[in-house]
Amino acid sequence: MGIGEILLLGLALSADAFSVTISNSFVYGSESRRRLMLMPLFFGVFQGLMPLLGYALGGLAAELIERYSGVVTLVILGIIGGNMVREGVDAIRHPDEGDDTRTGAHLTLATLVLQAIATAIDAFAVGVSLRAQSVEILSASLIICCTTAACCVIALAIGRRLGPLLGDRAEVVGGLVLIGIGLRAFLS
Repeated sequence: MGIGEILLLGLALSADAFSVTISNSFVYGSESRRRLMLMPLFFGVFQGLMPLLGYALGGLAAELIERYSGVVTLVILGIIGGNMVREGVDAIRHPDEGDDTRTGAHLTLATLVLQAIATAIDAFAVGVSLRAQSVEILSASLIICCTTAACCVIALAIGRRLGPLLGDRAEVVGGLVLIGIGLRAFLS
């Protein structure tokens, strides 16, 4: 497998992280730039680590993780997305109660870790397949990591521009995107 193919693989694996980054930037638009830049870092690192784990563990847990990855992704993103939708609908229904939920929402490290795991589970199975193809895993994982981080930086820029246009609806849209990603992972 050549560098071009691994780069395309990295782009494909980064699609969920890209979408979650846009969604998060809608909801957490008032966070500092430093805090928001943790998304590309976390998503990139987890996308790079999961193929390493899949490669190292080979067939040991691959079948189990592959079998339940859609369910795990749906549960994690469904809970986070459902909470975002609920809070967004509350903000739309009761605009006079407290501050705008977008400015009051905080991107926690726990949320980032859960999202990074949920969006990178499929990369574990990729690591297993890379082992079967005798691909040099360290360089492949580094390419996947950097590709995902770069895509998330682009997503962050897009989300920061679109979020203010959506106003209070941004949190609902962001939550629905997360739920949609979870459903897609579950159904595929």
